[in-house]
Amino acid sequence: MAGVDQPVGDVVMSDVLIQALEEQVACYRRLAKLAEQQHEHVQHAQTEQLLEVLNRRQEVLDDVARLERTIAPARRNWSEYAAGLAVSVRQRAEVLLGETRRLLERITAADRDDALMLQQRKLNLGRQISAARTAGQVNRNYATAAYGARSSRVDIGG
Repeated sequence: MAGVDQPVGDVVMSDVLIQALEEQVACYRRLAKLAEQQHEHVQHAQTEQLLEVLNRRQEVLDDVARLERTIAPARRNWSEYAAGLAVSVRQRAEVLLGETRRLLERITAADRDDALMLQQRKLNLGRQISAARTAGQVNRNYATAAYGARSSRVDIGG
């Protein structure tokens, strides 16, 4: 990354960083809203809507990755980088980084809850399938005991 206050074209690098951080926070806010929608769709087993939300989330994550390429060099050496920033710029950047962390924690917790809910649903479905198989076998065993084995041949002769 160029020096902290060295112009890049008409834009100062600190301005580029702040703009990227602001855009990243906006992306994480969108992800948080999409995580809420995702939760609703998971709760109500709305598969098509869930897939739609997951696709939109991926689009936003692509934007986050793009922004991260701008932010990562400063974040890697934050203490050194921040020391060269004007106090107001450093404070703004730290506020944005903090908000990003909080949003990411919220999104991660919501995703973890949804994953647990889906796992529980999967386990319950497995139990239901197993119970249905067992019931079917019990019914076949009962029918065999009560009525004897069925003959699958049809006698058409005369």
